[in-house]
Amino acid sequence: MRCTRLILSSTGARLRFLLATHQGSTRRLATVLGVSQRTVQRVTRKSGVRRLPGPLQVRAIEEAVLARWQPRIRARRRAQAEAEGFVFHSRARFGFAAPAGSSDDPRVRSITQDLPGEVARELFAARDAGAGEQQQTVILARALGHAYFRDEGRRAHGLHIAFGDIEFADFSIG
Repeated sequence: MRCTRLILSSTGARLRFLLATHQGSTRRLATVLGVSQRTVQRVTRKSGVRRLPGPLQVRAIEEAVLARWQPRIRARRRAQAEAEGFVFHSRARFGFAAPAGSSDDPRVRSITQDLPGEVARELFAARDAGAGEQQQTVILARALGHAYFRDEGRRAHGLHIAFGDIEFADFSIG
């Protein structure tokens, strides 16, 4: 997703942003980050010695900022993906659960595939319902199998798709 403004890079700037989005409430911010209110107060202290956040806290701060950064642009991109579809690019072990040596046997492949808006809607609905990575991988495997191997349903009916050992996955929207 391309944003119009660069995401804040320093932990201090990210914390100030998060505090502003929570109207300065350290209690609400602590709930979002999964830490105690006192921890947030120690990290955001204006005077005196500040305590630097640990690696887990830095990751939680980063995830919270990413989830709240430019919400209107995120909503617009989501609507675009659901309407027009998206391009999925991945390097993963992918293929049919076929006999060894078959050309469709699961192996590491680099795949770039256009996927329809229905897949985007299904992925967003699953994420919104709290689905984990495994459930979203199943949705992608089914969609990739249909578009890549089954040629939009014209061949290879009834074979089980294997999709795993994902090295990377990238989504591009128009």
